Amino acid sequence: MNEAPLQLAQDKLALELKRWQNHFSPHYIRTTGKLTRLTGITIEAVGISAPIGSRCLLQTPQGSSLEAEVVGFADEKTYLMCIDSPTGLAPGIDVTPIGQVASVPVGEGLLGRVIDGRGEPLDDLGTLDIKKFYPLVSDPINPLARSRIADKLDVGVRAINGLLTVGCGQRLGLFAGSGVGKSVLLGMMTRFTKADVIVVGLIGERGREVKSFIEESLGAEGLARSVVVAVPADQSPLQRLHGAMYATSLAEYYRDQGKQVLLLMDSLTRFAQAQREIGLAIGEPPTTKGYPPSVFTKLSQLVERTGPAGPGQGSITAFYTVLTEGDDQQDPIADAARAILDGHIVLSRKLAERGHYPAIDIEASISRVMPDILTTDEIQLSQLFKRYYAKYHENSDLINIGAYQAGSDPELDQAIKILMPMNQYLRQGMHESARMEDSLNELAAIYKQNESGDGVCPIPSAGN
Repeated sequence: MNEAPLQLAQDKLALELKRWQNHFSPHYIRTTGKLTRLTGITIEAVGISAPIGSRCLLQTPQGSSLEAEVVGFADEKTYLMCIDSPTGLAPGIDVTPIGQVASVPVGEGLLGRVIDGRGEPLDDLGTLDIKKFYPLVSDPINPLARSRIADKLDVGVRAINGLLTVGCGQRLGLFAGSGVGKSVLLGMMTRFTKADVIVVGLIGERGREVKSFIEESLGAEGLARSVVVAVPADQSPLQRLHGAMYATSLAEYYRDQGKQVLLLMDSLTRFAQAQREIGLAIGEPPTTKGYPPSVFTKLSQLVERTGPAGPGQGSITAFYTVLTEGDDQQDPIADAARAILDGHIVLSRKLAERGHYPAIDIEASISRVMPDILTTDEIQLSQLFKRYYAKYHENSDLINIGAYQAGSDPELDQAIKILMPMNQYLRQGMHESARMEDSLNELAAIYKQNESGDGVCPIPSAGN
């Protein structure tokens, strides 16, 4: 057998590999450059070559150093953004790549702690017990290697358990405007959900709301089995971006240990806005409402990191809050989120103004995995509830002004009879837990005969 062609191919491969290693050698990567321009949050440097996502040190005239991340390049220019405030920078200072892509601390010792986007503690509980590091951006899981969603997840909220049932590994959006009870609902799910570990990402919130959520909504019970990553609105857009990615990396770590993880991220909109700031700063063209194309790519990449892993492994069930500006459900981020998530829960301002909490708009909400995790009878009960609930509200104006005559529409008559039990079912106190089994049993009880033997409403057969 002639081995000459094979040897030639091997020699050529070795030469290419050596050339690549020389090009990306530590000496080459660490060549010091100079800062030439600072506009807004974008730093422009020349004389360095470093990959996207790697870190650089900027030496200030005061003798301190700032850490920055490479976010783009053009010709001989490299664009960076400071992890923190760029205060103290001056023209011509040294920019030295340190040749590392961001990794973040993970481990069991983080449970019960509140940390920032770099893994530094924000609480007063001492140093962190760090055992391992995970990359800030992980490789995606092969979609064919993922398990199917087949098990129910008890979130402790009756309306969600019975009518918008969540599966282990599902990704849902919580769509809400300001002041409609979003944080309270997240706190309820944190305390009541039957999950092994809970990771909470508070991204771009007001600093006051961070402490309020931890002390009031989360509480000591919820915090004990949670990790909170908090990056308030006054932090740089890069920090806000990293905070969301860090929370996801933590969830991935616990999932890799075979645990059922609940990831609550507040909010996906702030993540998108941070990427919009970065994209526009480095010259990306704006599209819908000023969002550059990279925003929608980043959204998909972040969400696809969650979900179930392979058979017999853990899963990440994720809730992402989406802020709808002016309660506009056609906001571009809200519209993109609906397309990439496995369902959405809409909070209604009208319900909140009536003191109806949680203010879940059952008619506008949907869980796309319900048919896979509920029995046929349970699905029929949920569909019947929504049918009667929608029937009543379609005719509420006629009923309120007395224009509707009883007996004109038998289905509407039934809806009127069970309106009070339906509203009672949808309401729940913030400290009240509703288990999955109880939620389904109470849903069935709405349709049972009353004490006098009168049929409230029939449960449809499978063919109806």
